[in-house]
Amino acid sequence: MNLTPAEENYLKGIYSLGVSRNGDISTNELAALLQTKPASVTDMLKKLAKKGMITYVKYQGVSVTTAGKKKALEITRRRKLWEVFLVEKLRLQWDELTELSDALEHVSSPLLLQRLDEYLGYPKFDPFGDPIPNEHGEMSENPRVAILDLSVEQSGKIIGVNDNSSSFLKYLDKAGIYIGAKILVLDKVDFDGSMELLIDNKRRQFISKEVAANILSMVY
Repeated sequence: MNLTPAEENYLKGIYSLGVSRNGDISTNELAALLQTKPASVTDMLKKLAKKGMITYVKYQGVSVTTAGKKKALEITRRRKLWEVFLVEKLRLQWDELTELSDALEHVSSPLLLQRLDEYLGYPKFDPFGDPIPNEHGEMSENPRVAILDLSVEQSGKIIGVNDNSSSFLKYLDKAGIYIGAKILVLDKVDFDGSMELLIDNKRRQFISKEVAANILSMVY
């Protein structure tokens, strides 16, 4: 079943809200997420229900069907693979991804997606450390831990962040902290919880306790 870009955006929003809520979604919640009017949401829900992507009962809420979940995961997979491409191959910064990813996630060629996945080496996680669904909709578990919880002399690899705000991502770019960077904890300051890191075995970087709590790593 082919969907328009607008329909895909709605379906992805419904699915993401459903996962976080583990229940039906109200039209007002969806309108707030997509920054549109409840009346517009209702019209779109009727279209998605007609295409078998969701179940919708007026005044009771909306949830995705099995077909809708499959489609939502497909859209998510497209977006995340393009994000990996944009960061790893085109060297875009974390905070520059949104606009391009919003457009590229609607490029629905199965062959293109297959070749992109192959070209990238079948990545399992996106630039923010979140799992990428495979072609069957399955996702790998990510044993990630905040840098703040690492001990002195413990090593790891940066795989994601808790804070996706533009200001935080720009801070990390300026500090030379990026997805895939290897780190070694050199010191932890008892007074304020700040840390000294060795990045890629060549550069020392001090970070605050707040920053360390928002950077995720995979421990070696």
